[in-house]
Amino acid sequence: MLQCIFLLSDSGEVMLEKQLTGHRVDRSICDWFWDHVISQGDSFKSQPVIASPTHYLFQVVREGITFLACTQVEMPPLMGIEFLCRVSDVLSDYLGGLNEDVIKDNFVIVYELLDEMIDNGFPLTTEPNILREMIAPPNIVSKVLSVVTGNSSNVSDTLPGATGSCIPWRAADPKYANNEVYVDLVEEMDAVINRDGVLVKCEVYGEVRVNSHLSGLPDLTLSFANPSILDDVRFHPCVRFRPWESHQILSFVPPDGEFKLMSYRVKKLKSTPIYVKPQLSSDAGKCRVNVLVGIRNDHGKTIDSITLQFQLPPCILSADLTSNTGTVNILGNKTCSWSIGRIPKDKTPSLSGTLVLESELERLHVFPTFRVGFKIMGVALSGLQIDKLDLKTAPSRLYKGFRALTRAGEFEVRS
Repeated sequence: MLQCIFLLSDSGEVMLEKQLTGHRVDRSICDWFWDHVISQGDSFKSQPVIASPTHYLFQVVREGITFLACTQVEMPPLMGIEFLCRVSDVLSDYLGGLNEDVIKDNFVIVYELLDEMIDNGFPLTTEPNILREMIAPPNIVSKVLSVVTGNSSNVSDTLPGATGSCIPWRAADPKYANNEVYVDLVEEMDAVINRDGVLVKCEVYGEVRVNSHLSGLPDLTLSFANPSILDDVRFHPCVRFRPWESHQILSFVPPDGEFKLMSYRVKKLKSTPIYVKPQLSSDAGKCRVNVLVGIRNDHGKTIDSITLQFQLPPCILSADLTSNTGTVNILGNKTCSWSIGRIPKDKTPSLSGTLVLESELERLHVFPTFRVGFKIMGVALSGLQIDKLDLKTAPSRLYKGFRALTRAGEFEVRS
C-alpha cells in the first residue's frame, strides 16, 4: 500500500504532493532523499527501492522529473515501481510530454488523474483509454471554458463504458461500421562506436503498438516469425501469459483505441544502418575537423531525418564549420547541430572546418562524442517479423494493417 507520491524537479523542488491514505507523510522525507542524491550522485538515483530511516521509497526518473512514492508497510516492490511507471506514461500521454512547466500548468488534471488511478494506496484504474473517458485531456477549449465558467474540473459526469464490462480495459459493447486493427512495430536503436570505428554495443528497444476499432468482444492472436530473438519482454495487462510462455503467441482481448501491446529488446546486433567517420587533428592552437556520413547497410528503404550533434569542448573559442550537404548550426551552449536529411546518391555528406583553441593550449585534449539521429520507415532493424494476426469470430469486413518504423535512440560515435 502506497501512502504518498511526490513529484520532484531536477533541482529537488517538490512540484506536487499527493497524500493517499489517512497517514500523512511529511515532506521532510524529500529533503532526506535529495540530500543523499547530492552526496551520492547518480548511483543513488539509479536505485529503484531505497530504505530510509522511516519509510521505504520507490523512485522512477522520467525526463528529469523524479516520481517518488513512500510506504511504511511491506508490499511487493515491483507493484510500486510499475505503478510509478504507469503514472509517468499516463501523464506524458495526457500532457504531450513531461517537464516542470507542463506539470505546473496542469496541476488540476494531474491531481484528478491520481485520484482515479489509485484509491487508498492501492492501484485502481491505470488504463489510458478508460481514463480518457473519465477525465478529458487538456486543450484550448477546456481551458477557456474553465476561465469563463469558473469550473476547473475535467472529470466526466458519467461513468466510462468499461464500468459495466467484465474486462476493465474495454468498454462493454462498442459498435463500429468498419472493423479495423492496425499493428505498428516502433523501434529505437542504441549503439556505441569507439574511436577506432569498432561497434562496442548495438541493441534495439522496440514496442508493438496496436490501434483497434473492433465491435463486440474480439479475441486476437498475434504471432511472430522469429520470437526467439526477443529479450526483456513486457506486456499490456490484456495479454494472456500462458500462450506466450508455451508457444510465443500473443493472445489478448484488446482495449478500444490505441495502446502499447508489448515492449522488448533485441541485443547484440552486428551492424548499424549508417556510418560516421570523424577525424580530428590539432596543433598550433587549432583543431581541424572532418566528418563523413554514409549508408553502411542498404535495407531497401530511405533513411530520413539524419542529424549529427556534438558538444564543443569548453576550451574552444570559435568554430568555422561547413558542410556539402544540409545545414550546420552552432547554438549558444556550444552545441553543433548538422541536419543532413536524406543522403544524396551522387556524393557523401561531409562536415569540415577549424576550431580555434584557447591561447594557452597547443592541442585539443578533450574530444567530443557525436550523437546521431535518423529515421527509417517500413523496416524493423531488429529483424523482428510479424507472421500473422488472427481474430476469432471475425466480422464479415475486417481491415488489418502492419507498419514498421526504426529511429535512432542513444546512438553515439566517439572520437
